[in-house]
Amino acid sequence: MSETNTKSILVVDDEPGHRMMVRAVLEDAGWRVLEAESGEQALEELVRDGSENGLESPDVALVDMKMPGMNGMELLRELQTRRPGLPVILLTAFGSVGSAVDAMKQGAFDYLTKPADNEELKAVTHKAREYRLLLMENARLRREANDGNVEFIGASTGVAHVRELIAQAGPSEATVLILGESGTGKELVAEGLHRSSTRAERPLIKVNCAALPDDLLESELFGYEKGAFTGAVKDKPGRFQLANGGTLFLDEIGEMPGALQAKLLRALQEKIVEPLGSVRPVETDVRIIAATNRNLKAEVEAGRFREDLYYRLAVLEIRIPPLRDRREDLPLLVSFLLKKLGAKNHKAIRTVTPAFLDTLSHYDWPGNVRELENVLERALILSRSDALSPELLPPQFHGTDPSYQPAQADEPIFGTPASLEEAEKMAIIRALEENGSHRERTAEALGISRRTLQYKLKKYGLTRRQ
Repeated sequence: MSETNTKSILVVDDEPGHRMMVRAVLEDAGWRVLEAESGEQALEELVRDGSENGLESPDVALVDMKMPGMNGMELLRELQTRRPGLPVILLTAFGSVGSAVDAMKQGAFDYLTKPADNEELKAVTHKAREYRLLLMENARLRREANDGNVEFIGASTGVAHVRELIAQAGPSEATVLILGESGTGKELVAEGLHRSSTRAERPLIKVNCAALPDDLLESELFGYEKGAFTGAVKDKPGRFQLANGGTLFLDEIGEMPGALQAKLLRALQEKIVEPLGSVRPVETDVRIIAATNRNLKAEVEAGRFREDLYYRLAVLEIRIPPLRDRREDLPLLVSFLLKKLGAKNHKAIRTVTPAFLDTLSHYDWPGNVRELENVLERALILSRSDALSPELLPPQFHGTDPSYQPAQADEPIFGTPASLEEAEKMAIIRALEENGSHRERTAEALGISRRTLQYKLKKYGLTRRQ
């Protein structure tokens, strides 16, 4: 991220004369001008360390529409993927204005006709940078409002411990190993760690190691050069390069094959990667966060996972409790998820019956929060009223325990409110009691900002005296 008192622009144009003119105008206006003569060169420079040329973090990109090789539209799409929020201004000949307008519909910030008018060039680039700074400020405010918790909902002791570890480990550079069953929210924890880190303005790149074949996983991680194998028609940077300066999240790391584990270990130790087909190592600056639902210690003992890699990854372990071990979070989770799903499906649910919540609390939740979200979305879609009741739940919720009889709708259930607002209010009261009415600790325990807690207290009439 460029400092607000230093502004830099990447100019991509295959015409040296026009680049020289643009440089003179923009340097006179206080810009630091970075140049590339092709789209390929621009992308190559963007994935390098950047300590010498600074090309890793321009405020604005000025891109010629017509260039040999990768054209301006193709470069626009690549930049949108690799540098989200980077304003791209297109340079086009007078007769190709229609193409530039089409590009703006696909996300370009603006366009200029060549040769660019000096004053218009200054005005448009200034406006683009102001837009970039606004996006960055909005992102900062959102992070502060969320306190880095990324919707990791719950007031239980286990969830509070996870949030505490995120707050402690986030600003560090340590590798983190997230452990937990499928559906517990490992990706949310990884996002929380990234957002609370000093790398928050840089990319968070995610790779599911179980979703890709072994040979494809290697090329995705480390990239390849043109001609490295059949079908490699051009260079492709790997996820390590795309995450340069940011965070790389390796989900399902326990599924990674042994040969690839050795290459990953070298990348972690030496901070370099070797793209397939290349003899030139590429330096990387990446923080690694890994996650697995396997017992990696058992995998090490069985010889399926490298011990040295395990200890390299597990500098800090964050273990997420399964939903069955934090059932007290169910009312809060149900309230949160139904609001989210209601907005998604254009359907409001204001009430859940006591029997509905009671049935949920007696289920074992093998799929954890992901399963809960699917179950609630199903019930919401099937409901013909603004209330949810047990008959809307799938078959596995009925008759799984012969000794269990769910409460009737009119039976009071201790600690089980009938409305979503009552569930939220009860969770806040419980958190206040457990934290001695201390507002900041209560907000942290609930996973919300203090400002949000203040709003909720006022909404539910929970004064200090009460």
